[in-house]
Amino acid sequence: MTDYRSVPVVTSGQDYRAAPTQPGSRMARRAAASAPPPPPDDRPPRGHRGGGSGGGQNKMRILAWVSIGVTSLMVAGALTGYTVYRDAFSNIKKKSVNGDIINPRPVDTGALNVLLVGSDTRAGKGNAQYGQKLARTADAGGKRTDTIILMHISPNRDKARLISFPRDSMVQIPRCKNETTKQEMASYRGMINSAYSSGGIACTISTIETLTGIRVNHFAEVDFSGFKNIVDALGGIEICLKSGVNDKNSKLVLPPGKSLLNGEKALGYVRLRHYGDGSDIQRIKRQQIFLSKVIAKATSSELLTDVGKLRDFIAAAAGSVTMDPELANDTEQLIDIAMSAKQLTAGGVKLTTVPWMPDPEDKNRVVWTPDAQQLFTSIKTDTEVAAPAPSASATTGTGTGTKPKVTLKPEQVKVQVLNGTKTLGKARTVADQLAKEGFNVVGVGNFEAADGKSLPKTEVHYAKAVESAPDHAGTLAGAVVPKPTPAEGKVAVTNPQNYTPATPPTSTPPKGTPVIQLVVGEDFDSVKVTKLPDSVNNSTITASEQKNACT
Repeated sequence: MTDYRSVPVVTSGQDYRAAPTQPGSRMARRAAASAPPPPPDDRPPRGHRGGGSGGGQNKMRILAWVSIGVTSLMVAGALTGYTVYRDAFSNIKKKSVNGDIINPRPVDTGALNVLLVGSDTRAGKGNAQYGQKLARTADAGGKRTDTIILMHISPNRDKARLISFPRDSMVQIPRCKNETTKQEMASYRGMINSAYSSGGIACTISTIETLTGIRVNHFAEVDFSGFKNIVDALGGIEICLKSGVNDKNSKLVLPPGKSLLNGEKALGYVRLRHYGDGSDIQRIKRQQIFLSKVIAKATSSELLTDVGKLRDFIAAAAGSVTMDPELANDTEQLIDIAMSAKQLTAGGVKLTTVPWMPDPEDKNRVVWTPDAQQLFTSIKTDTEVAAPAPSASATTGTGTGTKPKVTLKPEQVKVQVLNGTKTLGKARTVADQLAKEGFNVVGVGNFEAADGKSLPKTEVHYAKAVESAPDHAGTLAGAVVPKPTPAEGKVAVTNPQNYTPATPPTSTPPKGTPVIQLVVGEDFDSVKVTKLPDSVNNSTITASEQKNACT
């Protein structure tokens, strides 16, 4: 798969090998394919973007965010008796898109990743009244997306993160099929939401996968009318305001303090621009907190135990959402999402916006900062399945006599990284990744295979004579994707060099700590990211903010 993402610039000369060929200019447009239409010029007024990298972004409406409630809780009926609500489930609109995704797809890691899209199409009953006058007339049949969110639920179904992609992000859209003509469109640089307007949901999925390296398992889509219907079916959503609202543009009047919003008022609230400091950062934060309240109410026992309310909710949700048939028809998968959402509303859901900064080519657009790749890596390397509890004999040293494994922190592990490939600078690149995660990297170098070719698979080696070495090697192997199996015996090193990390380690392992060798092979994907940069953490809504927000 052609990788259009930025790659680190290697400045070290420690690996004297030919550098990999970078992707060239944009691929030539095929004669048979129509040029992709430009993204709709629906930017907000200048001066309303909010500043700084890592913040939110403009006009991130909540249309797709209620899809989380829909997707996660469409199966509330299944939790109390699926057959009772079978007719309602059959009303879910389905759209098959796998055949229209023409790019190579990332590996499925066992996590559950659902792409949530809010469509502001003016087509259909109840939608044409929203948006600008032009959109209500000449473009009434078109569709755009102001909201693109990836819902990630870990393989153990015990963690969740919702990643918001700023719609004005300038990215490389991969080659896609046009949703209407089915002609192939060449890759081009454009706003991320243009993938949806020109290529549909399949192109949006392919764009997210190409940019992030994360496999998108399913999608859910909702529009203006669907949003209102879902909020009304939940009996409204309660919000809290520090100051009142009297906004003519959104036709919304609310007092300070708590208010219960029906669907119409909720739509006005999440589209509200002129409130507080007027920044997009504050507005997105309000929307994310609103989302957490939708999820909490949709997963509440009050709804699940009230047959009438539950039936109304499922009926409204089923008629308001479009899903891929693999998700809509898979009750077990939907139950997985529902149970995870219910469990995680206590504080386990993280609401994050992709770190960004103004686009140097157009200050009214944004580009993602390098920290975004660390966020994506943390998602795609979330692959561990919970290990079974150790047996009594393993923990006491009796029975089999097997010595229990010792759990070590990364900073307790010394590592020498060796480049077993023909890619210049690979050892230092991996060493930098390990150092960021806290490992004590002491050196880099090269490894020459007997046949002179690149090593196909990554290896971890440790000294047989050191009793504690297997534990250190196991900790290192567990941080590498795909995970290698540690082996006894160290390998010969060519061109060994010392390594100094950009940030000195917080502690130094004691004298006598074994040095573990990581020999990087062609299959190496990444080092697991567990320590996210400040820009990601600062753009994440905390559990206390979700529960106690008065915006």
